[in-house]
Amino acid sequence: MKKDLIIVGAGGYGREVLQIVKDINKVEDKWNILGFINDIGDALDNYECDYSIIGTIKDWIPQEGQEFVCAVADPLGKELVTKTLKEKGAVFTSAIHPTAYISEYAKVGEGVVMSIHSGISVNCKIGDFVTVLYSTIIGHDVNIGNYCTISSLSECAGGVELEEKVFLGSHVTVIPRKKVCTGAYVAAGSVVVTNIQPGNHVMGNPAKKID
Repeated sequence: MKKDLIIVGAGGYGREVLQIVKDINKVEDKWNILGFINDIGDALDNYECDYSIIGTIKDWIPQEGQEFVCAVADPLGKELVTKTLKEKGAVFTSAIHPTAYISEYAKVGEGVVMSIHSGISVNCKIGDFVTVLYSTIIGHDVNIGNYCTISSLSECAGGVELEEKVFLGSHVTVIPRKKVCTGAYVAAGSVVVTNIQPGNHVMGNPAKKID
């Protein structure tokens, strides 16, 4: 029996997650998509979209038989909305695009979203509510903490560790065995060649701290 699915977040990434879910349904008729919940009611205005905002995150009361997928890319926002809904009994599901790859030796947590042509290699440990965007590569033995977002065309090479709530912009490379600590932000196009301290914002090649 199909579950009802609600997409949490209706911004640009929310519309991308809708496409992921629709692509999954083409392969396996898994969900009855109800629409989005979002605290900004006009987020879909002026965009072509065949689903609507059906309520707010703060007011939504989860019902039996409903599943939720997180479509918030900002790590702090992701943590806030998922905890808010889980406290009210929400059940979150993962959404793994049919073209994405996960090694049979990898461990993947709750509520993970993987976009087109992304991949997770052997012996990786992926936490809860991790976002892996288009054509991103997670190399062998990588550990990724809860609520991280890894943007499109990025690479975490073998043995890399991302602690919780790390954001990697698009086209970021983290070289082997480096650590990016909790809450760090790595700007698009950066190359991480040293460990990044908690909460630091870095950019460049090599990536350096910015104010």
